Amino acid sequence: MKDLLKRINELAQKSKSVGLSEEEKEEQHRLRQGYIQIFRGNFKETLMNVKVVDESGNDITPEKLLKEQNKNKNQGKLLN
Repeated sequence: MKDLLKRINELAQKSKSVGLSEEEKEEQHRLRQGYIQIFRGNFKETLMNVKVVDESGNDITPEKLLKEQNKNKNQGKLLN
């Protein structure tokens, strides 16, 4: 991930200063898409471990999130 970001930033700097060749533009696009895919996956994984509680300590996790969390737990049981 660190190398991916480094290369994305290198291409962004080059784009601003001297411009990119067509191959570099394609590479930049692929790298950005890969980064977005990794980011979304990490974000979704984080959400699957979220529990929302109010000031009184009551669980107020949205129903949609609870369903998705339970679905993922059940899929994990099937894989084990």
